Amino acid sequence: MNTPKLPELPIFRTIAEAAAELGQPAYVIGGYVRDLALGRDSKDIDVVTVGDGIALAQAVGNKLKGKGRVQVFKNFGTAMLPTKEAGDIEFVGARKESYRAESRKPEVEAGTLEEDLARRDFTINALGLSLNPENFGELVDRYEGMKDLASKTIRTPLGPDVTFSDDPLRMMRAVRFASQLNFDIEPDTFDAIIRNKDRIKIVSQERITVELNKIIESPTPSYGFKLLFQTGLLQLIFAKMALLHGVEKVGTHAHKDNFYHTLQVLDNVAAAGGDLWLRWAAVLHDIAKPATKRYFPKVGWTFHGHEDKGARWVPGIFTDLKLPLGEEMRMVQKLVRLHLRPIALVKETVTDSAVRRLLFEAGEDIDRLMLLCRADITSKDHTRKERYLRNFAQVEEKLKEVEEKDHLRSFRPVITGEIIMETFGLKPSRAVGELKEAVMEAILDGIITNEMEPAMAFLLEQGATKGLSRGGTEAVLE
Repeated sequence: MNTPKLPELPIFRTIAEAAAELGQPAYVIGGYVRDLALGRDSKDIDVVTVGDGIALAQAVGNKLKGKGRVQVFKNFGTAMLPTKEAGDIEFVGARKESYRAESRKPEVEAGTLEEDLARRDFTINALGLSLNPENFGELVDRYEGMKDLASKTIRTPLGPDVTFSDDPLRMMRAVRFASQLNFDIEPDTFDAIIRNKDRIKIVSQERITVELNKIIESPTPSYGFKLLFQTGLLQLIFAKMALLHGVEKVGTHAHKDNFYHTLQVLDNVAAAGGDLWLRWAAVLHDIAKPATKRYFPKVGWTFHGHEDKGARWVPGIFTDLKLPLGEEMRMVQKLVRLHLRPIALVKETVTDSAVRRLLFEAGEDIDRLMLLCRADITSKDHTRKERYLRNFAQVEEKLKEVEEKDHLRSFRPVITGEIIMETFGLKPSRAVGELKEAVMEAILDGIITNEMEPAMAFLLEQGATKGLSRGGTEAVLE
């Protein structure tokens, strides 16, 4: 493991000059130093000074051309200085913290560099690089963080029970760093998470979800979820997912472990470059299987309707986890509801109508849906898996063929509710909705094309069956 070196950026020398003039030592601390050692890109630069962090930020800002605009956060005792060469730099005074058992909010007071490093979550984040003229760029490593980086180990600077009891979110962060970096959690640290897991209940859901999302976005997210499950954290922060774990067997009938299947699907989506919300769809695609599990002696275990129930659960899950309830949630809900549909099309007799309906319902998310469905093929039987993938390729070709012909991703029936009301002189009513639905179904079934003349003729036929007479059609057709 190479010793981290400060990049040749003038801003670091400027900070060193300002710190020397104020007579308060300064250091780059934490994740930026860790990532320098690992050769990873990092945009977050934290500067700790033994003294007033806000005063140092302002002094540095005054030295920059055009005077850097310092953003001060008095409640937190920190300041942010945006720079062109190094992005945002946060300044804070070295501090020590003490906690009460019932609260995660610490009592903070000024401290020494050693006290500041001791309060850090993990040794790999307790590394520093000096910004002082006498030893500029020299590594500060009080807790053997470099050794832990070399051995790929997550370990706390102080006793792990103290670290996790003081700030329980650090248990989630331990799992997150292990998942992001493919590191191991040191045994004593791992055991301490198990002992202290119930303390996670005092942490806000928003902060838990930030860490959960970072685990989901890690290169192999299954590793993080396995750690969450093994420590007992998953059962506390996302019980519905933990319930997927386990296999029930009756006679020769046993279903697969849906927890590990879900993790394999998630890894497959991650490997294919899926974004956060497609990964959430992978996490939730089988979430309702425990609630829909039934055993029938002749056929074994079934999970009928799990896709519909799972889709109905999505808004509640997003609400509980404080995830956004807008477009992202609706997309995840759609993919959960539709994730079995492409598999049902893996037949030689698949009709254009069935393909049209899938394209219509998936809309612009059809490519995401197909990626999820490919990821959902996790059979260990190589021959069976290859057969499914070949069939899937045929389905994708059929989707492409129908899409090019009918343009159903952005499908909108030419007959709108307004046209129906004007045609028959109706007010908004159930009849308008039924007629609109009938036209749409006829288009999807290939009975008529999505053009005004045939669609209007079909509408008039349907209206006649309801005793409705034509009125104002000529104006509409113009």
